[in-house]
Amino acid sequence: MEDKNRSYGLAGRIARAFIKSPLTPLMVLASLLLGLFAVLTTPRDEEPQIVVPMIDIIVPFPGSEADEVDKLITKPLEKIMWEIPGVDYVYSYAGDGFGVTTVRFYVGEDPEDALVRLYSKLMSNYYRMPQGAMEPIVKPKSIDDVPILALTFYSDKYSSYEIRRVVEQVEDELKQLYNISETTILGSKPKSIYIYFDPSKLNAYHILLPQVVQALQYANSSLPSGEFDKGNYRFKLRTGQFLNSVKDVENVVIGVYNNKPIYIKDVAKVEIGEGEVTNIVQFGYGIRGEGDKNKLYNAVTLAIAKKTGSNAVVVAEKILEKLETLKGKVIPADIHVKVTRNYGETATEKANELIEHLLIATFSIVLLIAVTLGWRESLIVAVTIPVTLAIALFLSEMYGYSLNRVTLFALIFSIGILVDNSIVVLENIHRWFSMRKLPNEKAAIVATDEVGNPTILATFAVIVALLPMAFVSGLMGPYMRPIPINASVAMFFSMLIAFILTPYLALRWLKHDHEHESPEALEKEDEARAGILAKLFERIYMPLFLSRIKRYIFLGFMGLLLVGSVWLFVERVVLVKMLPYDNKSELFVVLDMPEGTPLEKTYKVAKEIAEYAKNVNEVENYVIYAGIPAPFDFNGLVRHYYMREGTHYAMIKINLIGKHERKAQSHQIAERIRGDIERIAKKHGAKYVAVVEPPPGPPVLSPIVAEVYGPDYKTQLKIADEIKNIFEKAEGVIDVGIYANLPQRQYILKPDREKIKRYGFNEDMIVKTVRIALAGYSVGFIHSAEDLNPVNIVVRLDEKYRTSINDILSMKIPTPKGAIPLGSLVTVKEGSAKNDIYRKNLQKVVYVIANVDDTVGSPVYPIVDLSEKIRNIKTPDGKGVEILLTHQPHLEDRYYVKWDGEWQVTYETFRDMGIAFAVALIVLYILLVGWFGSFKMPMVIMSPIPFTLVGIVPGHFIMGAFFTATSMIGFIALAGIILRNSILLVEFTQQKLQEGYALEEALLEAGIVRTRPILLTAAAVVVGAFVIIFDPIFNGLAIALIFGTIASTLITLVVVPVLYYMIVGKTAVKLDMPPAVPVDEKPEK
Repeated sequence: MEDKNRSYGLAGRIARAFIKSPLTPLMVLASLLLGLFAVLTTPRDEEPQIVVPMIDIIVPFPGSEADEVDKLITKPLEKIMWEIPGVDYVYSYAGDGFGVTTVRFYVGEDPEDALVRLYSKLMSNYYRMPQGAMEPIVKPKSIDDVPILALTFYSDKYSSYEIRRVVEQVEDELKQLYNISETTILGSKPKSIYIYFDPSKLNAYHILLPQVVQALQYANSSLPSGEFDKGNYRFKLRTGQFLNSVKDVENVVIGVYNNKPIYIKDVAKVEIGEGEVTNIVQFGYGIRGEGDKNKLYNAVTLAIAKKTGSNAVVVAEKILEKLETLKGKVIPADIHVKVTRNYGETATEKANELIEHLLIATFSIVLLIAVTLGWRESLIVAVTIPVTLAIALFLSEMYGYSLNRVTLFALIFSIGILVDNSIVVLENIHRWFSMRKLPNEKAAIVATDEVGNPTILATFAVIVALLPMAFVSGLMGPYMRPIPINASVAMFFSMLIAFILTPYLALRWLKHDHEHESPEALEKEDEARAGILAKLFERIYMPLFLSRIKRYIFLGFMGLLLVGSVWLFVERVVLVKMLPYDNKSELFVVLDMPEGTPLEKTYKVAKEIAEYAKNVNEVENYVIYAGIPAPFDFNGLVRHYYMREGTHYAMIKINLIGKHERKAQSHQIAERIRGDIERIAKKHGAKYVAVVEPPPGPPVLSPIVAEVYGPDYKTQLKIADEIKNIFEKAEGVIDVGIYANLPQRQYILKPDREKIKRYGFNEDMIVKTVRIALAGYSVGFIHSAEDLNPVNIVVRLDEKYRTSINDILSMKIPTPKGAIPLGSLVTVKEGSAKNDIYRKNLQKVVYVIANVDDTVGSPVYPIVDLSEKIRNIKTPDGKGVEILLTHQPHLEDRYYVKWDGEWQVTYETFRDMGIAFAVALIVLYILLVGWFGSFKMPMVIMSPIPFTLVGIVPGHFIMGAFFTATSMIGFIALAGIILRNSILLVEFTQQKLQEGYALEEALLEAGIVRTRPILLTAAAVVVGAFVIIFDPIFNGLAIALIFGTIASTLITLVVVPVLYYMIVGKTAVKLDMPPAVPVDEKPEK
C-alpha cells in the first residue's frame, strides 16, 4: 500500500512532510542559534521588572500645621487625583509645613502616559491651591529607580565631607557612561558657605539679621544692562558683580558704625564645608569581612540606578570598570571603595545558577530515557529539549521579558512537561520499530499519527490549564506571568518538535536498534513485559469491574484520602503563605526613635546595634545611615524609605557573605538576630525597630497591616494603640509599630500685636528673623568655576547662641524705633506638635504594622486569631469595631479595621488563581466534550484532577513547607499534565473497542500498553522538578509537581478505568475511525 494513499491525522501529515526534508536540520540549527542569541542579548535582572507607575506629589505649605495641610492640600489633592483614569490607590501624608500625595496606577499602565495624565490634571487644577502653598514637586518613581549598584567610599584619614567631595567627582565621571540613570549621594552634605553670626556683635554694631540677608543679596547680583554703539562696534554692558569666594563673602559690607564700614567678618565666622552635621554614615567590617572589624570608618555611599530596559549586568560591569580607572587619579589612595550592593552580580549569579539547574534537569531526563528506552532514544530527547528551550527563550525576549529568576524557573518547570510530547511519540515509535510490521519510515509516521491526537489534546489541555494564570491581577500578576506564558509557549513548540524532529531523528538513529534480533525474539520480549503488567492489572481491575460493592468501597476510600488531605489545611498542619523568604545576601535594620530625638542619640543606638551585628558569624560588612535613608530596594520604594530623613531615623544595611559560603539562609539569620536587636533598641527607648528582609515577591507596607478607619481621627489613634497592644501580646507577632508620630514638645511664640503696632512694624519681621536665626536661610550661591555643584550661602546664628528658648528670646528685632528684644514682643506657650495625618483613597487612616516569626510562619493565622479581640474593642458609640477583610469601608460612619499587607496580596492572588483554575476546568471540559462528542467522557478523563491534592498536601507536610502561590501553580499545572495520562488511556480504550475488544479487555489492554509512556512522562515531570526543590521560593512548585504527579499517576491508572467502566459502561462510544494499522502491511525486509 502506498503511503500517499493512506489517510493521516495532523500529526501524521506533519511527520510525513518533514521526515526526509532537508529543512528539518536547518530548522534545528536556526532554533539553536536564535536561543543562543536570546541568551546573549536578553537583559538580565534578578527579579521581573514590574511596571507599576507610582508618582509622589510634594506640596510645601510653609507655616501650616498638619491638620491644615490635610484640610487644604492633601484632601483636595486626593479628590483631584482620584478622578484620573487608571488610578488604583491614592495615599497621602500631611505633616507640618508640607504634604505628600502618592498616586499609584494599576499594574501595567504605561508610566509616561500615567505621568502626562497626572501632570495635566494637576496643572488644570493648580488655581485651587491655597495662597501660601508653593509649587508642587512631581516625582515619578518606578522599579527602575531602584539603585542596582551601591558604592560605599570609606576612610579613616578623611572626613565625611572630604569623602563626599571625592564622590561628587566620581559621580560626574560615571554619569558619562551609557545607560546610567539617577545617581544619589548619601552621606555628609554638599559644599556650602555658612555664615554663623554672633548676636552680641550684631547688637554692638546695631545690625539685624534681615539687614544682613538683604546686604548679601544685593552684593551678589549682576545683570545685563543693555548695549550701546561706539564707532563701528556694538558693545554689551553688564552691571554688578557676583561673590566668587569665601573672601568675597567675608568682605561684604553689611552696615556702617561710627563712619566705618562693618563687614561680615566683623560679626560672624564664615566657614566652607558641610556645616552642622545632619546625618552620619559609617562603614564597618563584620567578623567575616577582610578588614579590621574594630574600626568604624567615615563613609559616603553613591547609589546608581540604570535606565529602563538596559541590562543590569552590563551596566554594573561598565561602572566598576570605570571606577578602577579613577583610583589613584580622582580617588586618593586613603579612600577605599566597597561595593555594598551589586544587583548586576546577583542577577548573573542567579541566572547562571538557574541555567545550571536547567542543564541538570535536561541531563537527568536524558539519563532517564537512556535507562528506560535506550541510549539512542536518549540522544533524540537530548536534541529536542534544547531546541524547544531555545525557541522559548527567543520568544520570551521578543515579548519583552528579561532573563530573570522567574523566566528561567518557568523553563525549568516546563522541562518536565514539554519533554512528555517527545517521550510519548518516541516510545510509540520505539514500540512500532520493535514490532517490525512496517518499513521504518512508515512505522515512524504511523506511530506518530497514532499518538498524535491524544498528544495534541493533552498539549492544549496543559496550555489551557496554565494560560489563565497569566491574567492574575495586582503586583503578583506580572511577577508570576512569565511562568504560564513561557511554559505555554514551550509546550506548544514541544508538540511541533515532537511531530517534526522526533520521527526525523528516530528514522536515522533507531532504525538499526532491533535488526540484530528476530521479530519472534522481540515479540517474546514484549509479551513477557506485557505478561507481568497483565497479571498486575488483572488483579487490580477485575475485582473492581466485577463487584459494584468493591468499586464503591474503593472510590469511597479515595474520597476519604482527598478529604483527609484537605483537612490538613483546616488543622493548620500545612500552612498557607504567599511566598516564603528567599535566601538573599543583605538585611536592613530600620530604627525609629521618638520624634525630637537628637541625631547623636539616634546614631548611638544604631551604632550599638551595628556593634552587635558585626559579631554575627555570617556578616561581612555593614553601613550605618543615621538621619538619612539607605539606598532603597523595591521594598523600600513601596514603603517610601527614601523619605526617611530626620534626626530620629536610622537604618543599618547588613551585608552577608555569599550564600554558598554559609549554611544558614538569610531568613534564619534574621530570625536569630531579631530578638537581640529589639532588646538593644527598646533599652534606649526606641519607638520602632525591625529587621527587614528583601521580600520574595511584590513588596507590601508590612506582612501584617491593620488599617483603622472612622469618623474621628483621635479615636482612630486610640483604637490603633489598643490594636498595637494586642499585637505586642500575641504569640509570634513581632516588629510591631504604628504610623503615628509621638507628640513632640514645641514652643509657640505669639506676638503681641498691640506692641508691634506701637513700634511701627509687622509680625512678618519677627517670623522671618526667628527662622533665619534658628533654621538658617540660603541667600544665594557663589559663582565658582571650580565647583561641580552650586555652593550655597547660608546665614544662621552660631550654634552656641541657639541652644535654649532664652537664646532665641534675647535676639533683637528691627523696628522703626530701634531694635527690641524678641522676648518683649511675644508670649511664650509650651505645647505639643499636632499628629501627622495619613489618608488612603480619600479616607483618614491609621496604620498598625507587624510581622510574624517562624513559630507562626504566615500572617494569615494571626489575622484570623486576633480579629475577634479587635472586634471587641469599645468605641465611643459602643458598637465595637467592624472587621473588613478585602475592601475599605464605603462610609466613615463607624470604626472599621481593614486587614491589608501580605494578607491582601495573598487573598487577591489565591482568588485570581482560583478563578483561573475554575476557568481552566470549564475550558478543558468544553475542549474534551468537543473532542470526544460526549458529556460523560470528559468527567472520566478529568476525575484524577482533585486527587492530585492527595499527593500535594501531604507532600508539603512531609517536606515541612508552606503551601504557597507557587504550590498553587503546581496544582493548576497538574490539572493539565494529568489529563495526558487519562487521555492516553481513554483514547487507546476507544481504539480497542472499535477493533472489537470487550470493554474489560479494552481497559486491561490500555493499562498494559499505556503504562510505560504514562510512567515515563510522570518520571520526567518528577525529575525535572527535583532540581528546584531546594529553592526557597519555588520549592512549593517542585513539591506540588513531584508528590502530586506520583500520587495522581498511580491513582489515574486505577480510577480512570474504574470510572470509565461505571459511567460509560456497555454503552461505550465506538469512534468511527480506521484501524491504526492496515492488516496487510508487512514488516520491512
